[in-house]
Amino acid sequence: MRPMLSPLLLVLTALLPAGPTAAADWVEGRHYFVISPVQPTQVAPGKIEVVEVFSYGCPACNTFYPTMEKIKAALPANAEVRFLPASWIAAESWPLFQRAYLTAEALGVADKAHGAMFQAIWSNGELTIVERGTDRLKQPPPTLEQVAAFYQRTTGVAADKFIQAAKSFAVESRIKNADKLIKAYRVESTPTLVINGKYRVTGRSAGGVDEFVELTRWLVERESSPDKAP
Repeated sequence: MRPMLSPLLLVLTALLPAGPTAAADWVEGRHYFVISPVQPTQVAPGKIEVVEVFSYGCPACNTFYPTMEKIKAALPANAEVRFLPASWIAAESWPLFQRAYLTAEALGVADKAHGAMFQAIWSNGELTIVERGTDRLKQPPPTLEQVAAFYQRTTGVAADKFIQAAKSFAVESRIKNADKLIKAYRVESTPTLVINGKYRVTGRSAGGVDEFVELTRWLVERESSPDKAP
């Protein structure tokens, strides 16, 4: 997998418009990319999977959060959104936040804390990775114990239970599977959406916020069609 682009560059470019488009103008290889081979999904038959590859430590993903909420609201009922955390930048605690999300997912509380985690890192400073008023990384960085305390406060899961789950074989397996799947998707930056294991889209390729919403919905509808493209 190619190394992740710098977070600051992603804040500036992840949603950079590539020009206005209409649904009839979506072009494979320009606005969206086919994943080959197609990857298996983790949704029930008849459902269309929409996966956001992200990191809580990614500033562009934090900026993208409201857009992802718009996408979720615009999708048809047969679409199911999932989140897949990346671990590319250890200096910015991505591996810690990957473990945190996958632990919360295993405990059934990931959705409950998703928005609050972005706020804890980028707004209220509870789990910040950047020194306030500077561009320097915080030292020491957040710890698993601090993350566990966050989840106890936001979801009610006891901190010791969260830490035990985070260090379990089951979560280690989830981490390995997440890294493997992101590589199979050929994702090179975050945030990236993957539709039904077949199509990869970024804000830059889509052309902007509104286009990202419309293109994602169009690809879901395409996958829902009985005569969908192979």
